[in-house]
Amino acid sequence: MGGFGIPILPPLAALTLFAVWALLLVLSIGGWRAVLVVSGKSKITGFPSGTQHGDDAYWRLNRAHMNAVENLPIFGAVIVAGTFMQVQNTAFQVLPSLVLYARIVQSVIHVSSGSVLAINLRFAAYVVQVASMLTLAYFVVRATGVPLP
Repeated sequence: MGGFGIPILPPLAALTLFAVWALLLVLSIGGWRAVLVVSGKSKITGFPSGTQHGDDAYWRLNRAHMNAVENLPIFGAVIVAGTFMQVQNTAFQVLPSLVLYARIVQSVIHVSSGSVLAINLRFAAYVVQVASMLTLAYFVVRATGVPLP
């Protein structure tokens, strides 16, 4: 367990749960669309790809999903490479969980509000993710024997 009783997950578990989170977001989009179609509030063709549609909360859910999907391959590459290289330092054991939790926080904030405060908090959660992934990548590259500072 980490601070505040939050579990520190094995890196591959954090990666898997990141993917599950992205799946839950896309399932939420599908459910939202289904409700709109079944209730007659939208046609099944009313969700054009690549263009904003629906109300603000629905579109924020779409963007939260895309943000997760955009970052999943980067996170995956770093975790899989680090696992393959058998990186065992503390950072490689702790930071994947931080990335996962910061992603969930970012998504929840993104879906819940488009206010300036929410945007700033969302950005802070994203910075935590990027800084953590860069740190993880540093340790993975260092494990390959490439000289780094």
